[in-house]
Amino acid sequence: MQAFRARWQARVRQLRQEVHALLLAYRDPRLPWYHRLLLLGLLSYAFSPVDLIPDCIPVVGYLDDLVILPLGILLAIKLLPPAILEESRARARTAQAQERPRFRGGIFLVLAFWGLGILFSLWVLSKSHLIPGH
Repeated sequence: MQAFRARWQARVRQLRQEVHALLLAYRDPRLPWYHRLLLLGLLSYAFSPVDLIPDCIPVVGYLDDLVILPLGILLAIKLLPPAILEESRARARTAQAQERPRFRGGIFLVLAFWGLGILFSLWVLSKSHLIPGH
């Protein structure tokens, strides 16, 4: 079980490094506009909280996370000019090696946003008399 976990952690690190390399390649001014457009769509989808297929749908919900996104990353890697890809990978490796501990306070911001959204929804429902007793 320990070996399985170590393999998965290594794969996740590698995938994270590849996505970082794609982000760096996107920012490269030598990249043609059509590659930039492809990377923009892929990276937007990768970092978007909205999925093509909602995760609440059993089995199929994780299809985009486990199949579509990795295939998109593979396609982007295959289509990028080799020189830009290698430079971006080298810069991503360097950045990952020098990575400092990150501030993980963003989760609190997201939770606060969702909490305020729920409170606002309850307030709207109470004003519309959909909640009995109000």
